[in-house]
Amino acid sequence: MAGVVEFIKESYIEMTQKVSWPTRKELWSSAMIVLVASLIIAGIVFSMDQVAGNLLKLLYKSLT
Repeated sequence: MAGVVEFIKESYIEMTQKVSWPTRKELWSSAMIVLVASLIIAGIVFSMDQVAGNLLKLLYKSLT
C-alpha cells in the first residue's frame, strides 16, 4: 500500500512541477489544426464512399 501512496505523490509532483503545459494560445492553435485536419479527412472519406457507391450502382445495373 505504501508503494501506491508513493506513486501518487511522485505523480503529483511530476505533473505540477516537471511537466511543461501548453499555453491557452498553443492549445487553441493545436485544437484548430486537429479540427481542420479531421474535417478534411472526413471529406475525403465521404467522397471515396460516394464514388465507390456510384461505381457499385453502375456495376449492378449493368449486370441486370
